[in-house]
Amino acid sequence: MAINATPADFDEIIQGPLTIVDFWAPWCGPCKMMEPVMEKLEQRFGDKIKFVKLNVDGNQSIAQQYKVMSVPSLVLFRNGEAKEKVTGVYPEAKLAHYFERKISE
Repeated sequence: MAINATPADFDEIIQGPLTIVDFWAPWCGPCKMMEPVMEKLEQRFGDKIKFVKLNVDGNQSIAQQYKVMSVPSLVLFRNGEAKEKVTGVYPEAKLAHYFERKISE
């Protein structure tokens, strides 16, 4: 199960070799479409990637800090530093390929 981040613990949670933060909102239809995809990917890659969710409602300052202008957005962190961002809905196979590449880097 993905870790639900808050402003109080965000900086601590994103530490680690590889973290994916899913910026989402409860009113976002595409976010709901991505939820089962992210759950499957977490089952597959959870031993190599830390999965985190951040509800942008009420946490706009963190979203702005990482230039998240629309949801869903996935931000990849290495050792607490934002490296890449992808926005929108992606098929499971495409994200799995992306995660595999990032793990091997």
